Amino acid sequence: MNKIKLIAIDIDETLLNQKHQIVPSTIDALQKVRDRGGKVVLCSGRPLSGVTPYLKQIGLAGEDQYVITYNGGMIETIAGTVIKKHPLAQSDFERIHRFSEQHHVHFNVLDDQSKIYTTNHQLNWYTITQADENKAGLTILDPQDFPFTPTLIKGVWTGEVTELNHIEELARKEFNEGYYIVRSMPVFLEISNQKANKGDALKDLATYLKLSLDNVMAIGDEMNDYTMLQTAGTAVAMGNANPKIKELADYTTADNNHDGIAEAIAKFFD
Repeated sequence: MNKIKLIAIDIDETLLNQKHQIVPSTIDALQKVRDRGGKVVLCSGRPLSGVTPYLKQIGLAGEDQYVITYNGGMIETIAGTVIKKHPLAQSDFERIHRFSEQHHVHFNVLDDQSKIYTTNHQLNWYTITQADENKAGLTILDPQDFPFTPTLIKGVWTGEVTELNHIEELARKEFNEGYYIVRSMPVFLEISNQKANKGDALKDLATYLKLSLDNVMAIGDEMNDYTMLQTAGTAVAMGNANPKIKELADYTTADNNHDGIAEAIAKFFD
């Protein structure tokens, strides 16, 4: 019997190549896992709306297939039933908003319905790109919109790499307890509930499915995948991964342009 029963896969720069596409060999490999009873679980910083197009391409659907969204802020079935949620409090939003205004950095928040909100009237390119990738509505908040009370799952600071390097240092000092702060991409710095990370979410999903972590393989490339690879029994880094991810991994596969996922599946699942 195959040891690996669940494969958790990051999306950006892992599932997708540089053209933001899933290569046919990856689709074939993931469908074979599905057809043989294995679970393919996409684990992304995106909300469900931003993950759905890729689930459809792979052929995953229904209440018995699962997805980890918002970097672990939510575990859902692909049909949209929420299994676990770790939101931010209203007071968290107010505190993060004050910090963002003080340091003049672009900031947005995502609610549990895949919608993005920002108080920045002059949007930067990264926020616009984020909204487009997430297939999410983008609402600019005005003073009359407060108090602002949707169920918020995470916040995102966006900007140039050097700007976010500075903001990350300040944010880790300001929000040093009770929060999970991670660089999901060089131009995205995210903040969420301390329990909202891919590692804890993967552990919770494995428990829900009555699987040992030895039955779980995780594939990723960036620091928001670190806890996921720490948790999984088998940790695979993409060839294009952050060096810290490669150091952590049990195996480094080919990069996202050269059948890295298919190679990992052939090695550990077949």
